Amino acid sequence: MIRKVSRNDLEECVKVIRSSFQTVADEFGFTEENAPRFTAFATTLERLLYHYEQEKRPMFVYQTDDGIIGYYSLWKQSDGECELNNLCVLAKYRHQNIGGELWRHAVSEAAKLGCSVMNIGIVEENVRLRKWYEAYGAEHTGTEKYDFFPFTCGYMKMKIAVDGES
Repeated sequence: MIRKVSRNDLEECVKVIRSSFQTVADEFGFTEENAPRFTAFATTLERLLYHYEQEKRPMFVYQTDDGIIGYYSLWKQSDGECELNNLCVLAKYRHQNIGGELWRHAVSEAAKLGCSVMNIGIVEENVRLRKWYEAYGAEHTGTEKYDFFPFTCGYMKMKIAVDGES
């Protein structure tokens, strides 16, 4: 079941995000030393508290009897755009369409916020993830190389219908 995050969930959300993104770090050789700002290492309770309390980001979890196994948040930007952040599923639960359910939920929630475009940032070298988003209709829009990451940042966009529009 997908539900909104409560303040009491944030500590578990940090664990889910860090664990989920650690598999990417392991696959591509990212470490806290060479990529301290990568999600697997940079996500903290303080950061999520700030997103939750100060920025009022919509945050959602995928909850099962086992606990929280998936997560995402949205960041409303300007001009009817929003950014999808940290969509993730614990490795043990992948390949069961949970990520797809979270994605469809995120698109629906973005539309409710009045967003007509969803922005997505990925590790460009993660071809599997890029293809996954493309299968859901996202388009690759470019790349950027930053000195503080040992990888290239890929950018994608997904046009979405705002509620009430055809």
